[in-house]
Amino acid sequence: MYEPTAYEITTPHPYTPPQTPAVRPVILPADIPPGVDWVTLPNGVRTLAYTHATPAPQIPVTAPQPIPAWAKTTALLAPTIGGGIGAAGIGLSYAAPGLIAMTHALWSAAALLVAAVIAVPVLVRGARRATGSGGGAARSTTHITQNITATGIFGRANGTINHS
Repeated sequence: MYEPTAYEITTPHPYTPPQTPAVRPVILPADIPPGVDWVTLPNGVRTLAYTHATPAPQIPVTAPQPIPAWAKTTALLAPTIGGGIGAAGIGLSYAAPGLIAMTHALWSAAALLVAAVIAVPVLVRGARRATGSGGGAARSTTHITQNITATGIFGRANGTINHS
């Protein structure tokens, strides 16, 4: 048969917080063991939890490539060329006084050559007049006339020379 069960009905009491607040332990970062870290749960609560360290991505190791011949040649020539340029600079610095003296000598030679080109005909003309063969009335002059004709740019040239 059916027997009714008696239940006691109670009214809830309002919540009263404890008189002393709960002391939460303070954990310093140095006290956290390896593999444990602070995490934020989906409901926003921060707590300590074991974490798995993500492995670093493996960098593929490639076989060493041989150094190209042009790179070896360039690497060997670079100090040689640099040393040659440096030696040339040092040589020019030692040779500078000599080069300056040579340029002065070349300018002197050029001036002497120009003076000779001008002075020799003047002296020859003066010497002719002094000896009397300088073209007076007793001497006749000869005129030479030359006529040259050509047809076209690459045509053959013909010429005549007349003595009178």
